[in-house]
Amino acid sequence: MKQRVAEILLNINAVELSPDAPFTWASGIQSPIYCDNRKIIGDVEARNEIADAFVRQIKNHTPDIEVIAGTSTAGIPHAAYISEKLGLPMCYVRGSKKKHGKGNQIEGSSVSGKKVVLVEDLISTGGSCLEAAEALKEHSADLMAVVAIFTYGIPSSKQAFHEAMLPLYTLSDLDTLINVSIERGAITETQKKTVLDFRENLSK
Repeated sequence: MKQRVAEILLNINAVELSPDAPFTWASGIQSPIYCDNRKIIGDVEARNEIADAFVRQIKNHTPDIEVIAGTSTAGIPHAAYISEKLGLPMCYVRGSKKKHGKGNQIEGSSVSGKKVVLVEDLISTGGSCLEAAEALKEHSADLMAVVAIFTYGIPSSKQAFHEAMLPLYTLSDLDTLINVSIERGAITETQKKTVLDFRENLSK
């Protein structure tokens, strides 16, 4: 599955590697990796295949799940596709509480006392996803796991999920995507090292 999802992400340019002409992230960091998983929702075949992969993963790891939650905003469409395929209620988690109305942070289905899976598109540092996870727990959700499309595999993010005692399952990862890129002749072994060194430095 990891290889197939990596192929999909590369085919639609949802994840790109450019070791010799790095991208500039919003933070100003010069990166050989750029991830734009929002491209998935614009490709019907890709989004269906990704949703089916999510469903298989969830059934495998958390078969008794009761509610699908999405992170705002990137996780929302994927949570919707998954909940539809599984016939389950859905909610999404805002980055912060609303400043008006009822001041909700979680919109949609109630999560209190429910077994919940949180859907994210990308795991980089994991910070925003873990904040959403904490919000679900504060609303008495029985949070079973986080599922995501892709992870950079940054060591500090793995440690953060471990410390939070929260299982993380991803459809694919940077190591798999690099190997597929090498098989395709898109990058060299030298460029692979550039990407892996960049990831290692993100944890420092």
